[in-house]
Amino acid sequence: MEQLAKRVADQDQRALARAITYIENDHPDKLELMQQLNQQKKQSQYIGITGSPGAGKSSLVDALITKLRADDKTVAIIAVDPTSPFSGGALLGDRARMHKHFSDPDVFIRSMATRGSLGGLARATKDAIRACNAYGFDYIFIETVGVGQSELDIMKVADTTAVVLTPNSGDIIQVFKAGIMEIADLFVLNKADLPGVNKLKNQLGDLIHIAGHRGFEPPIIKTSVTENEGINDLLDAFNRHWTYLEETDAGQKQRQQQLEYEVYELIQDSLWKDVEHFIQSDETRQEELRSATDPYTLAKSWLDEWHNQRKGDSDG
Repeated sequence: MEQLAKRVADQDQRALARAITYIENDHPDKLELMQQLNQQKKQSQYIGITGSPGAGKSSLVDALITKLRADDKTVAIIAVDPTSPFSGGALLGDRARMHKHFSDPDVFIRSMATRGSLGGLARATKDAIRACNAYGFDYIFIETVGVGQSELDIMKVADTTAVVLTPNSGDIIQVFKAGIMEIADLFVLNKADLPGVNKLKNQLGDLIHIAGHRGFEPPIIKTSVTENEGINDLLDAFNRHWTYLEETDAGQKQRQQQLEYEVYELIQDSLWKDVEHFIQSDETRQEELRSATDPYTLAKSWLDEWHNQRKGDSDG
């Protein structure tokens, strides 16, 4: 894994793709790989793009890539699509929307399924971002499933989070939901060539004023991909927020909080895998589960048994 991590750091895109595949498939040596990649980390700028389905997030990211490549910046895109609860599959349509950049060696696009994860991001997504950081891209865009009350994980990985809204779509109701105002570092009013954009901007401005913000007040940027308008303004807003994080203690506080989130999540994932193996590896417990009528009693019984087993292993 050390050699693979070194190849990623040497900007071998095939090695990066392989590393992310190992991450997604939960390779037995994944933890070692992530430790090696973390040692190679660089100073990429993480930008989260979230918003309701149909807001034009992918088209907006595509326009941003075009502008950044014209400025000779390297770009990675991690696009997350929802997983079907029935088939377990995902469409991964962002590859089609950004097809004109696939032949560019300085652009890396990876579509990933949530695989049932709540919060708008898969666990593997966060590790894939770390891999892209080790590679050394100037910008890493993370496009989420679509913002909602449960899809707030983007704030745990992104330096800057943009919430994309569109006129006359009822998106302003989404913003009122708990947490949305807190995750937005800036708001993008996409499809600004449509009627109603100024009304939406005024409503949003009032909402930002009511909510209040310490330090960096989220700007509202109007964009239109079809008219190629507002893309430069949006990049300027991203860079202003990045400068704010770098020049104040806000950036350090944010990164420390993100580190704490990740440590807790890694421990939680590890413990859950241990408990899941404990339950599924014993046919008696499977039979207990099939015949259970009281989930609370059964869960407590299993947890007590699991704790005792671990204590016995430790004592032995």
